[in-house]
Amino acid sequence: MNKRHLVLLGLALLLPGTALAAQDCRSPAVVCETRTSGSLALIERGTPLPVLVDEGDFQAVKLAAEALRGDLAAVSGKEQAKGAQKLAIIAGTLGHSPRIDRIVRDHRIDTGGVEGVWEAYLLQVVDRPEPGIDRALLVVGADRRGTAYGLYELSRRVGVSPWTWWADVPPPKRSSLHIAPGRFVDAPKVRYRGIFINDEDPALGGWSKASFGGTNHRFYERVFQLIMRHKANYLWPAMWLPRAFYDDDPKNAEVADAWGVVIGTSHHEPMMRAHDEWSRYGKGPWDYRRNAKVLQEFWRGGMERLQGREAVVTLGMRGDGDEPMSEETATALLEQIVADQRRIIGEVTGKPVEQTPQVWALYKEVQDYYDKGMRVPDDVTLLFADDNWGNIRRLPDPAEKRPGGYGVYYHFDYVGGPRNYKWLNTTQVERAWEQMRLAWAHGVERLWVVNVGDIKPQELPISAFLDQAWDPDAADLEWIKAYPARWAAEQFGPAHAQAIGDIVTGYTRLNARRKPELIDAETWSLVHDNEAGRVLGEWDALVAKMQALAPKIPASHRDAWYQLVEYPVLASANLNHLHVAVARNRLYAAQGRASTNAWAAKARELFGRDAELQRVYEQEIAGGKWIHMMSQPRIGYTHWQSPSRNVLPALASVDAPEKGATGVAIEGDPAGWPVRLRAPRLPELDPVAAPTREVVVFNRGQAPIPFTATSRASWLKVSPASGEVTDEQPLKLEIDWDALPEGRHEGVIYIRGQDWTEVYVTVPVHKPPMHRGARGFVEGNGVVAIEAEHYSRAVPPPGGQWQVIPNLGRTLSAVTAWPATGEPLSPGGDGARLEYPVVMHEDGEIELRVLVSPTLDLRHRGGLRYAVSVNDEPPRLVNIRLDPSPGDPDFTAWEAAVTDNVHAGSSRHRVRAGANTVKLWLVDPALVFQRIELVRRPTPTTLGPGESVRR
Repeated sequence: MNKRHLVLLGLALLLPGTALAAQDCRSPAVVCETRTSGSLALIERGTPLPVLVDEGDFQAVKLAAEALRGDLAAVSGKEQAKGAQKLAIIAGTLGHSPRIDRIVRDHRIDTGGVEGVWEAYLLQVVDRPEPGIDRALLVVGADRRGTAYGLYELSRRVGVSPWTWWADVPPPKRSSLHIAPGRFVDAPKVRYRGIFINDEDPALGGWSKASFGGTNHRFYERVFQLIMRHKANYLWPAMWLPRAFYDDDPKNAEVADAWGVVIGTSHHEPMMRAHDEWSRYGKGPWDYRRNAKVLQEFWRGGMERLQGREAVVTLGMRGDGDEPMSEETATALLEQIVADQRRIIGEVTGKPVEQTPQVWALYKEVQDYYDKGMRVPDDVTLLFADDNWGNIRRLPDPAEKRPGGYGVYYHFDYVGGPRNYKWLNTTQVERAWEQMRLAWAHGVERLWVVNVGDIKPQELPISAFLDQAWDPDAADLEWIKAYPARWAAEQFGPAHAQAIGDIVTGYTRLNARRKPELIDAETWSLVHDNEAGRVLGEWDALVAKMQALAPKIPASHRDAWYQLVEYPVLASANLNHLHVAVARNRLYAAQGRASTNAWAAKARELFGRDAELQRVYEQEIAGGKWIHMMSQPRIGYTHWQSPSRNVLPALASVDAPEKGATGVAIEGDPAGWPVRLRAPRLPELDPVAAPTREVVVFNRGQAPIPFTATSRASWLKVSPASGEVTDEQPLKLEIDWDALPEGRHEGVIYIRGQDWTEVYVTVPVHKPPMHRGARGFVEGNGVVAIEAEHYSRAVPPPGGQWQVIPNLGRTLSAVTAWPATGEPLSPGGDGARLEYPVVMHEDGEIELRVLVSPTLDLRHRGGLRYAVSVNDEPPRLVNIRLDPSPGDPDFTAWEAAVTDNVHAGSSRHRVRAGANTVKLWLVDPALVFQRIELVRRPTPTTLGPGESVRR
């Protein structure tokens, strides 16, 4: 089979639960371009099959059937043939479609795994299903969403992306498509799976107003179809003031019900009431102690307005404006509120209260109520939450079962401390997958909902989150490894899917190091370890890779390409270049460089480029369809809240004299020489980590100025030995390591300008002993840095394994133990561990830093522990304690951890000269290890040094 024939099968494999071999077009219900034995042509000679449903079936089914008709027409280029047809797609819901019920009965079709199973569906080719039809593909659902999902899955298998409207992804053109015979049954594992539109101004709010007149039913129809195309079923509607889903447009609720989408309300909007409705209709304070009767009637109105429609009712109460209800943990009061709310639910519905799905959101301080013993009736779903930064705060004991089950409220977007992040996708799908895998393993099976902000540009993580929710068991490590490329294939076809997957993974990883809103001129160091240069080099390489691929993308996909790939890469790279340009401008002003003003001009240019990239997104692509959608400010933050618009950071200027004037700058020091009473001294050079250092001769004036640079040490050479500096001239230092004996030495570079400026730069050098025969990561400049996946030996936990999660983390990947639901392990002996050989230059004490993802104390056991040892010393326990509760002793550590998307555990150990072995012991499950660093000297950069050389 050639690659062209595998296009659509590859897309089908995106779906959770479709574990089919990519080479087999004969597997049940697989869609391919090739005809196989017993297959049914969905499109033949450019004409698609008709899609037939009973008029009396659910509206959600009819809407899905209409979507499939449109999708088949878009793929084939033709509408379905008119009149009676011998071949067809017949869809219907068991018990609600007489046609389907008759076919099932007459043909004795096995409905096992479908009938009575929540949202299950069946795809099966049937011969002579009814008079006049020779063959048909049956799409049979257990309920209305089950049937609709079968139809949407068929759309996805024929190559239509769920983002076809929301990201302008055009369907592929095919003149022939065939579905293989056989029986395919599927059903979701998580009951409620959905998104929360939030923080939607100015981007989605401005766009929806310009495009639809607001967040009305016309807008929500597009949202509902996106949800259903992902085989999800749940929505928390947009609620930023002054929005109220039910009150703004009464048709919103009707349309949601028609599409089959279950409506809930967010964590602080109880009883189906939007927060803003209290300002519209409430009387008195939002305070249950003082105003219970009015609040009860307000909530009763929310339940009455449902009119029996499907919903999940949020219980409890937070303070007005999504704030804590009180300074203390008012458990008794909240228990009374929940009891009164449940009484109202029973009275309004006329049914036992446990028959109405309810959820109690353990968000922020409400988590304290739960931790201190508050409980709600067992039929209520406990909705655990993350810390707003993608780290789940608490999970249940897997052994604790409850009829109402458990859920998780997760975030891809947030407004709050330490800083808002709303502009671009900064969530690594690998981290969201890892956290939700933990949730599933701990029994969280009832409700998964994620805050997606403006929906765009969260396309990739939304798809991954909802696909994982459909079948978390199938979403294993291999699944997430392949997901970005498979998702890229669904949007752009298979030809460049791997490269596109790598690009979207790359920009997300670089953005996740520190979210764009948290980057400023101080983030990437200009004077230590060339950090700013290394970061910009990574961005430039990613831009180059994207731009090399762009001409190969068909013109039909250019709008989707700009939205999903080009804009986030270019805009993110530009933002980093902007902040580094501002940093150079300020540093150079302090050093008195004449180029200060040029860097101010560069910063203004990059600021303007940001606006131009946004203009293209909003006004040029897709005919201006996405007006306002990239209007979220991202430049100019000074505290957690966003500025009202992008603000160019403050820039410096200098008044450079006409005559040239010599200046010298060195690595490791922000000063510009000559400086009174202090001579420049470079950080130590060594042959492993720092064989050279940066020395720059620069001009403080406008006219070029000659200089000379010489060394009086025979083993130290500097070039060029002379020249003329207009702007700056880096000097190249060369050490003749063979001429140096082992030990520490010092040389001097003598720099003299024509203006009689003289600067003597001390060059300290360390040639360490060879330690012949020692193998491992070699110390350089006082540091050994190791990526966690580069262990030399791995001893797995009993019944488990160590797993490398690619791309997760700031620099390469991450390692974690799986499964992660067991009890803590005792370190030592032949216990579970990772081993890392290192070569140290001399005896002494080091700090051993273990960099971990900022996982929280999921089981409320007092922290997450690991242990470390060097050589044969006893393992030393290190406890990771991070707490997002303001006022908690570990709150500052949490703020730093989510800012940098990593936390460093620390312990001190003695090492010996030569070979050593670092052992990283598993104690508490769920920790995710990124790096190990042995440090003799401070590492004053955000990312730390590059990985050490391995001998």
